[in-house]
Order: sequence, then C-alpha cells, then structure tokens
Amino acid sequence: MLAGKRILITGVVNRRSIAFAVAERAQELGAEVILTSFGRVRRMTERAAVRLPRPVDVIELDVNSDDDLEALPTELSRRWDGVDAALHAIAHAPADALGGNFLGAPRASALQAFETSAFSFKALAEALGPLFGGTDSEGGGSLVGLDFDATVAWPSYDWMGVAKAALESTGRYLARDLGTAGNRVNLVSAGPIGTAAASGVPGFSDLAGQWRDQAPLGWDDRDPYPVADTVCFLFSDLSRAISGEIIHVDGGFHAVGAASRPAGGSAGAGAAVEVGGGNLGHHQAVAVGIIDPELE
Repeated sequence: MLAGKRILITGVVNRRSIAFAVAERAQELGAEVILTSFGRVRRMTERAAVRLPRPVDVIELDVNSDDDLEALPTELSRRWDGVDAALHAIAHAPADALGGNFLGAPRASALQAFETSAFSFKALAEALGPLFGGTDSEGGGSLVGLDFDATVAWPSYDWMGVAKAALESTGRYLARDLGTAGNRVNLVSAGPIGTAAASGVPGFSDLAGQWRDQAPLGWDDRDPYPVADTVCFLFSDLSRAISGEIIHVDGGFHAVGAASRPAGGSAGAGAAVEVGGGNLGHHQAVAVGIIDPELE
C-alpha cells in the first residue's frame, strides 16, 4: 500500500511510542522511513530505530528551533528528492499547565503548550516546503498529525487540551492552504495507549479505564497498531480525496455518552496512557497521547 513512499516520522521515543508503530507498519507496507529526534532523547530514538524491520536514519529536529527547521530540507534532500508523507507526533505542556491547574497556569506555560503542540504542525509543513508532495503519486503528499479529542474538557488535561483544539484548527487551515498543491492534511484522534510517559498526566490511567469499559468495540490500551494502520491508510493514495478530517481510532468511545456494557467487560488493560498524538515531553507524539522524553 505504501510501496515507494518516502515518509518522515517524528515522535519516536521508544518501542512503545505510537510513532514507532507507525514507522514499523509503514515499512511493512513498503515505505522508506526517516525518523527525527533531538537532544538527549535522540539516543533513545536511535535505540528504538534499530528494532525496526529495516535500518533508518535519525535526523536532528527540534520543532521549536528555527535552525533545525531551516536545516530539515537540506538533510532530507541528501537522502531523497522528495517527501511523500510525514507524521507529526509532537506535543508538550509544562507540568504546571496540567493536573487541574488550569486557572493557575502561567502565561508562559500555556504559550509553550501551544507552540510545541499546535504551531509546530504548521512549522513542520512549512519546513517540508517544495520537497513535499511533488511526486508521481496519484494522491499527492499527506501530512498526518496525532490528536486527542478536543471537543470536551478532560480531567487534568487542561492547557494541553486547549493546545489540541488549536492543533485541530491548524489542521483545517493547513488542509486549505496545502490542498492547492494537491497535498492533504488530516488528524488521527486515538484512544489511550499504554506508555510510561502517560504518567505525566495526573489521573489519566483512570480515564483510560473508561475507554476499556465504554468503547463499543472495546479498547486495548496496550495495542498502538490500530492507530498506526489508520495513519498508514492516510499516508496512502487510497485516502487521496480526504483532507481536513479528524478520524477517531478509539473503539467508538467518542460516539457514546455512557457505558453500555458491564464494567471491566472490554478488551485491554494497562496502567498508563499515551494520550492522543503528542508528547508531553517536548517533541514527540500524541495520539491520544502524551509522550514525555523526561519520563520515558
């Protein structure tokens, strides 16, 4: 399904990262993959990378660094003459912007959550520039971001939830502006996926239990591959007429108001969560997710 595609993937911290599952599945479906990381987290990304089916390069990218964003096209052009798809799996909010401290969060922390979790989606798209899309593929380029449902207020999620709402809006504007060149932009809003990093969001393991009890299809918070499969579908030309969309991969949780099965009757177990598309640690993924390099 992805034969010949060249895909840039951000957000791999370790093998439990949603972004790792995306990279693995993309390779299995025929794609070439490059990972990004930065700083001291890069060593962890490189250790995870060797567990992929085929060797991959890991290039330096801190999405809050203008220098790194400027260098990205050059780094990619040394390896490829174009980029067919990219995964934005990046989010971060300081601790004082989470955990029930919504009213008390300082301005600087809210701004940091927005910059890393939402503005970075636009920054990545801009950095990919002329390398993005321009191939012979039927569907043009595909930019996919990992999201967590921002239509309601979640316990403890606070300013990360606000940043996710901004991410969703950013996705719509990018779909508008990139669509003129035949490129599409979509988000995947995932249910909680078990990861040590999710311990950065107070009370989120309790919330994950609601998915297991309430999702009509059940939910296994240890399995990131349903999310990865959906991302790969959006990378592929099979999604060539889809843009500006948010696809929920959460066992149907978002569609129901209350549990219809006995408590404990659904699939999966697990203590912690990676919450929808992003990194609470600065620049990794959240697919409901929060990935914090500080905690991994």
